[in-house]
Amino acid sequence: MRRVLVTGASGFIGRNALAPLIARGYEVHAVSWDGERPAANGVAWYRTDLLEPEAVARLMAAVKPSHLLHFAWYAAPGKYQASEENLRWCRAGIDLIAEFAKAGGRRAVFAGSCFEYDLRHGYCSEAITPCAPATRYGVCKLSLGQIVTKCPPEGMSTAWGRIFYLYGPEEAASRLAASVIVALLKGERARCSHGRQVRDFMHVGDVADAFVAILDSDVRGVVNIGSGEPVTVRSIVERIADVMDARGRVEFGAIEAAAGDPAIVLADISRLRDEVGWAPRMGLDEGIAETVRWWRAKLRIS
Repeated sequence: MRRVLVTGASGFIGRNALAPLIARGYEVHAVSWDGERPAANGVAWYRTDLLEPEAVARLMAAVKPSHLLHFAWYAAPGKYQASEENLRWCRAGIDLIAEFAKAGGRRAVFAGSCFEYDLRHGYCSEAITPCAPATRYGVCKLSLGQIVTKCPPEGMSTAWGRIFYLYGPEEAASRLAASVIVALLKGERARCSHGRQVRDFMHVGDVADAFVAILDSDVRGVVNIGSGEPVTVRSIVERIADVMDARGRVEFGAIEAAAGDPAIVLADISRLRDEVGWAPRMGLDEGIAETVRWWRAKLRIS
């Protein structure tokens, strides 16, 4: 029996990974630091502080997972990139994989980030693009990723999924797609930058499913998790506004783009497609429409 432990299981990506894991036949054990338990039949839940090494040791000894899918990290919107909490979570990741090995773990997949790359290159390939993170978050993710992939515990198979840009239900309301949707639903104006930035967006359900596919494969090392399809921020915003018949309430250029914001961030998904055998399923228009419906229901706006 393949028994997987999922950290950050109540988070944006983690909650979406539970059903695909069950569908692939895993016995799923999920960790949530705050006690929240998203609806998912057949999942065993644990409330554990992953920053406490002794708590992690007890958890691993109790579950004895064969597989590990690690999403948990400090992710407060507007704060996570510079926060010193990243240092604590990097250390926690090292402790986690060590305890996983002691419990007999065989296969581990961790969540990384496109912010590990030197984003001045624009097109990001695992084999070619250099890594030169510009934030504490990126540095800590890269450091942990090198430990996980280049010197894992003996006999363990590991992979590191570098996430690009994502959207979907349950996203923090301050992030791009959610902030535009919420403003327009409330009858307000959506104030945006110029919107010419080119990005790689993928629905959170596809991001989670890609991680599960990597876990279920024999692929090792770094794997980009993105759509491979360039889209401008302006196009994302306009598609949202069109679904809501509210393009007239979008103000491009009303706020300044972030200093040093790269013109292009796009994933090379050759490894994900050719080695893992996985490709995105949710089209952008379909995903945006679903996300708008979710926010309408949450805010109870008809």
